Amino acid sequence: MDNIRITKKFNFEMAHALYGYDGACKNIHGHSYLLSVTIKGKPINDSSNPKQGMIMDFTDLKAIVKPIVDGLDHATILNANSPHKDLANKNILFEKLVLVNYQPTCENMLIDIANKIKPHLSASVQLHHLYLQETPSSYAEWYAEDN
Repeated sequence: MDNIRITKKFNFEMAHALYGYDGACKNIHGHSYLLSVTIKGKPINDSSNPKQGMIMDFTDLKAIVKPIVDGLDHATILNANSPHKDLANKNILFEKLVLVNYQPTCENMLIDIANKIKPHLSASVQLHHLYLQETPSSYAEWYAEDN
């Protein structure tokens, strides 16, 4: 049986700042993100399985990815290795402040998201591709074959 790919899309709003960056993105600013998660595998070929013909139910994929997206949605993401970490200690400017151990670029966010999704997939399903659109004209992609 052939390998098939399925994709589920997620939208979220998030703010971030790039510590030490030499442009405007060093300031806290926000984006409307679009995340596409593509997995691949062979459709289930078992007539007794209610998921026959699927590689994974879209609802099951959503259950894996939604908690990750919910952690980012309407949050301010900052590099924990920057002076911005002091904002977390004061907790007065942002109710949902997330500190990460990397520069919160679109590229690094994809690596983090991939690492959070992969452990939840069964051996018969592989994470194939992630696409994270930050602006209408800018996005980053992660492919399993490149890693």
